[in-house]
Amino acid sequence: MKSQPNITVAIVEDQSELRESLHMAINAAPGVTCVAACANGEDALLDLPPMKPQVVFMDINLPGMDGVECVRQLSAKIPDVLVVMLSIYDNTDAIFRSLEAGACGYLHKPVLGRELAAAARDVVSGASPMSGKIARLVVQAFKKPLPANMPAQHLPDDTELSSREQEVLQFLLAGRLYKEIAKTMGVSACTVNFHVQNIYKKLHCRSRAQVFAKFMNP
Repeated sequence: MKSQPNITVAIVEDQSELRESLHMAINAAPGVTCVAACANGEDALLDLPPMKPQVVFMDINLPGMDGVECVRQLSAKIPDVLVVMLSIYDNTDAIFRSLEAGACGYLHKPVLGRELAAAARDVVSGASPMSGKIARLVVQAFKKPLPANMPAQHLPDDTELSSREQEVLQFLLAGRLYKEIAKTMGVSACTVNFHVQNIYKKLHCRSRAQVFAKFMNP
């Protein structure tokens, strides 16, 4: 059986010792290769697009351009890149600004090299890796009540969601599970998943957290 190619990873971290230690630790993990380690966002925007790493671990608190803006610009240059934020911050504003900018996950520092390797595998497989504390904050934010008909009010002008998709979107923003949405709408969970994937595509999102971030920061 043919082995799977290594997942290519890049790190953007301004602390040199941490950057180098994570670089070496990732390369020591099976199935993952660190192809670049940048000290700031400006270098990342120059160095990473030609390399097209699959996963980028981005410190949110960078000198000069911050990590959130770097994610925004890097995602435009490498549309398929999967960015996971690294931060000492654990407030919902920092989390959702990162997700809205295009990040797919958010890990609380300090973080070990083996944890990054595992997160790289998770995010490539379609998951949104988050530290336990961060995940709890996201779940709490999902539980906050949203104004009625919020999606219709804040959808971008060029977004065309069907009435069924808008209905599913309302349930997503309310934090409902797929099986709950399916039961309420009288459809299968597979049908709900089909609508959700269409919503993600039209809103240029990759996860429920990113969809929620769009409406947390309209």
